Amino acid sequence: GFGVNETGEAVYLDFASAIQRYGKQEAAIARMENPSAEEILKLGEAVIESKYGNLFQMYEKIVAQDPYKTPMMIYPAVHYTMGGVWVDYNLMTSVEGCYCIGEANFSDHGANRLGASALMQGLADGYFVLPYTIGDYLSNDIRTGKISTDSAEFVEAEKEVSDRVEKLMDIKGTKSVDHFHKLLGKAMWEYVGMARNEEGLKKAMAEIKQIRTDFWNDVRIPGDKYSLNPELEKAGRVADFLELGELFAKDALHRNESCGGHFREESVELDGMQKGEAKRNDTDYAYVAAWEYKGEPADAVMHKEELEFKDIELKQRSYK
Repeated sequence: GFGVNETGEAVYLDFASAIQRYGKQEAAIARMENPSAEEILKLGEAVIESKYGNLFQMYEKIVAQDPYKTPMMIYPAVHYTMGGVWVDYNLMTSVEGCYCIGEANFSDHGANRLGASALMQGLADGYFVLPYTIGDYLSNDIRTGKISTDSAEFVEAEKEVSDRVEKLMDIKGTKSVDHFHKLLGKAMWEYVGMARNEEGLKKAMAEIKQIRTDFWNDVRIPGDKYSLNPELEKAGRVADFLELGELFAKDALHRNESCGGHFREESVELDGMQKGEAKRNDTDYAYVAAWEYKGEPADAVMHKEELEFKDIELKQRSYK
């Protein structure tokens, strides 16, 4: 960037120097002798287009300026100031023993609100931070000494885990865990992505159910259950993903509106200033909900809690 506008908020992002740099690099790679300014410009813009073409297209559509020719105006959006759950340095909330990670907390604000960065923040917190910081909270329990495993609850939990591991190892099928993971990913990508519709979501539910059936009949897990086995660990996670994926599709099918990252193609404004934009349905969907596990994703039961707005007016987001 190279400065701010008259409001002191927006930063201009100029790609002119990058276009020149990329253009000269491409000319050198192509062994062009004494390339003209026009040739360098054309080569540089082609590189920028390959990197940011879709973004530039959207920007030009919104502000009616060509970002290849004029600097882009960017400014801090609401994501940077919308708050989050308070956490301490160890990511524990004000509720003792309750931790909040990733996009939901306030501690790494800004960067962790930007799409893929939010995913990375959740992974970083979950895989690399919490395993160490939770130990600080649990350290006091070390002084309590060895905890008995004679309780009925422990025996039941141990048996459930043992039976599940035994079931997975006994399948001895022909397909790897990754094979089923990729099939699930493809179904989620095609039908439960940013844009969803009724037909696609029903297809996803049927496909994922079949993938889950095939998984439990034909997965092959190398190694054994008595030693550290990453493939066995992965199989347990993919088994959970196959249930969660179908539930995601079921939930998206149930929510017949467009809201936030959930865009139903059938729920679009057809006229007026918002024509073509996402259409929210606050009359029927102003609630928070949780699905109760009943053994099969298709049998999950929804529990709803209606939202009540007293101090603010519920409004629909507008991009116009």
